[in-house]
Parts: sequence; C-alpha cells; structure tokens
Amino acid sequence: MGLYMHEIDRTSLIETAHALADAARVETLAHFRHEGLEIDNKAASGFDPVTAADRATEAVMRRILTGRRPDDAILGEEMGQTTGTSGLVWVLDPIDGTRAYLSGTPTWGVLIAVADSTGPRFGIIDQPWTGERFYGGFGQAQLDGPHGSRALRTRPERSLNQAILFSTYPEVGTRAEQDAFDALSARVRMTRYGMDCYAYALLALGQIDLVVEAGLQPYDIQAPIAVIEAAGGLVTDWKGGPAVDGGRVIAAANRGIHAAALDLLSGADV
Repeated sequence: MGLYMHEIDRTSLIETAHALADAARVETLAHFRHEGLEIDNKAASGFDPVTAADRATEAVMRRILTGRRPDDAILGEEMGQTTGTSGLVWVLDPIDGTRAYLSGTPTWGVLIAVADSTGPRFGIIDQPWTGERFYGGFGQAQLDGPHGSRALRTRPERSLNQAILFSTYPEVGTRAEQDAFDALSARVRMTRYGMDCYAYALLALGQIDLVVEAGLQPYDIQAPIAVIEAAGGLVTDWKGGPAVDGGRVIAAANRGIHAAALDLLSGADV
C-alpha cells in the first residue's frame, strides 16, 4: 500500500474505522457504570485489569473486520495478532483506561488505527460516554461530538514554562525515566495525571502541550499518533525516533515544545 494508497481504499478504511467505533460505543456503554461487571486481573503481581467489556468490544470489532476487510491483519490488546495479506494492520485497544472504566470515570476511550509499513495512516480516539470522536489521517483532523464538529489543531509554540504536561501515572517507568520526567515536570507550568488516551485527544484539540509516558504498547499509541500528527503535532520516542512500537513516548503540540521536552528526556538511561 505505502504512501500511494488509492482513494477508494482510503474511503473504505475510513468507513470501516468509523463502523468499528460505532459498534464499540454500543458494546462499551452496555457495561459502563453497571453493577456486576466481570473483572479479571492479567498481572502476575499488582493489578492489570481486564473486563468482560474489553473482551466483548474487541470481539465485535474483529467480527466487523472479518466481514469487511478479511485480508487485513489485526493487532488487539485482548486477543493478540491475526495475520493478513494486504499489508495493512488494524491496531485495536477496545478500552484504553480500563481502571478508569471500572471506576466509572469517563476518561477511558476506544482506540482504533489502521497502519501500513510507514506507520498509522488513520486513527480514532472515541469516548462513548461523552459522545466525542477525535479522528485524523488522510487529510482529516476532526472532532465530532454533542456540541458539533470542529477541526483539530494543536497549540502553537510557547516556552516550556508556559506548557501543560499530562501523563497517566505519577510513577513513570524506571528510576531513570522517573528522574527525567520529574526534571521536565519541574519546568512546565502545570502537570496533570490520570487521563489515559483522553490526554492525547486534548493535545490534538489544542488544549495541552505535552503527553509523556513510558512502558506503552503499540495499541496504546498508534491511534493517538495518527490523530495528533493529522492535527499538526508530533509523536516520537524519548530519543526522537519512531514511537509506533510504544515504549517511551513524547506527544507534542509542535516542534518547539517537542525539542524542549526531548532535551530533558533524551538522557534517561536505557
């Protein structure tokens, strides 16, 4: 497929991505804030929850892809990888922010991306409870929601001491990663935590300047990459390289704020 994807393929991919998000809304809302939600712990130690809603939502998205795009590969958080022959892969996180979901907090979301060998080409960050859908790629960068539709555009450049930084957890990775993050946090105007994928949506919307995390998986970041890059921002690892495989991630509103953050984070020991 590469960079020269035909227009009819783009249309099919965009329509399929929205069909997946529509189905995921129905499935996730059927369980959200309901008593008796089945919760399992995937972690050998600690708490890494997965719910019946996570599994059911990924299953319904996979059924749609099997019908619409049988030649495409699928990588999902809950059901692993299915190979394909088209050169395209759908990267699915049925509920990003399961801890928020099972707590009744509306900052979780459904992440959907379609990628080729160059990386994610189109992505959706969908928040079913608020009815907000952030999507980007193939010349689109838009929010559709209960207050109407608007173009997504990241914030213009500003000094680091005027920036707003988000991360999901106050504890960021290893000790060295934590020290690097703390050095960045000490330089910005404000640091906030706990928003999961919604923080990346806010960056694309132009509300914040940076999201910095470590220990991510491909399904955590590929949809945000597509949306943020379409909105004018950039997403890399802590060395300035590609972030499609997850790990340490800097999502930035613009090149200036990215360079300032990278200067403080790039020295973190491996």
